[in-house]
Amino acid sequence: MPAVTSTRPASPFRLARRGSGRGQPGSGRAGWVLSLPALAAVAALLILPIGQAFYYSMTTWNGITATWVGPDAYLQLFRDPTFLRVLENNGLLLLAMPVVIAIPLGIAFLLHEQVWGWRFFRSAVFLPTAISWVVIGVIAVRFYALHGILNSMLSAVGLGFLKTNMLGSTHQALAALAITLIWSQLGTNTIIFITGLAALDPSLAEAARVDGAGAFRVYWRIIIPQLTRFIQFAFIITVLTAFTAIFSLIFVMTGGGPDYGSTTLEFYVYQQAFAQSAFGTGALLGVLLFVLVAGISVVQVRVLRART
Repeated sequence: MPAVTSTRPASPFRLARRGSGRGQPGSGRAGWVLSLPALAAVAALLILPIGQAFYYSMTTWNGITATWVGPDAYLQLFRDPTFLRVLENNGLLLLAMPVVIAIPLGIAFLLHEQVWGWRFFRSAVFLPTAISWVVIGVIAVRFYALHGILNSMLSAVGLGFLKTNMLGSTHQALAALAITLIWSQLGTNTIIFITGLAALDPSLAEAARVDGAGAFRVYWRIIIPQLTRFIQFAFIITVLTAFTAIFSLIFVMTGGGPDYGSTTLEFYVYQQAFAQSAFGTGALLGVLLFVLVAGISVVQVRVLRART
């Protein structure tokens, strides 16, 4: 019996796989050549500036001439009580991060459950996301001032004895900044958590309710563990915002004062480099800020990964 030969044409996908294997001569070289423009852009816009910042961080540089100091520049900075005060301010702002996460998480749950008036509250919560930091700062100044809205409200309800000038107090200025930061991040984090809630499988929560679990237990035992990745993302975004994106807010509200009471590392870079022309110290502070934010983000990612 003669052998039957197939006349079916070869699949173009098979031909493509045969023609694009690792053994093709010059394929790796061509890939490197095509990647050179992107690699050059990354080197010019990212790697080179980071290297320059690290170099200038160990010099006394006034923007024109740089004198090499070496690693002693870091040791001298950590002996500066003003710098230690600024680090303390950043640490206190970090303590506000659980509040920045917890409040939007609860609001997102209520909006997801479509409680009475949820459409109005959704718009009210999202409002801060459409306002710039400068506008938020101006509103905060009017609110916290000695003759501002807060003290007027306290006097109207008979609590005038609690009247305070938060922006004029060394210890209260940072608290006013933290409260404003919490309010400004409500909309962003709520959006993140509502997105996460919409992506969850509702069958687990429904099964728990059938078994008699209450709303709080379902929320704490079923929903929160499934939102771990979204909480992680919101935490990182909030830390980056608190440490590197509120310069305008500090500039408008307090100017870093009084007595460095509301100065963060980000604002201290501006004060040293541009207000005092100590560009070497500014570069040093920028390097430390980068290391600090990266370290916090890595630790937080590892902690949440270990729990999942």
